Amino acid sequence: MDTDEVKRIIEAGIEGSEAIVTADGNKYTATVISDVFEGKTMVAEQKMVYALLNEYIQSGAIHALTIRAFTPAEWAEKQ
Repeated sequence: MDTDEVKRIIEAGIEGSEAIVTADGNKYTATVISDVFEGKTMVAEQKMVYALLNEYIQSGAIHALTIRAFTPAEWAEKQ
């Protein structure tokens, strides 16, 4: 599984999102920016992303996944 595929799955599953995905082997980091995270807890944000990729985690295609979720305003502050 490559980073482009993970990016497509996240962006298709979270409306209006932008995903930046990197990998080191089968350990992935996904930075996801979307308005849908507004008012959500970090756990709720992570659950949304994990739900999209759970079958790949369970199959072993993704061994580890680090999720960094931001609203567009939070992301702008980080830049």
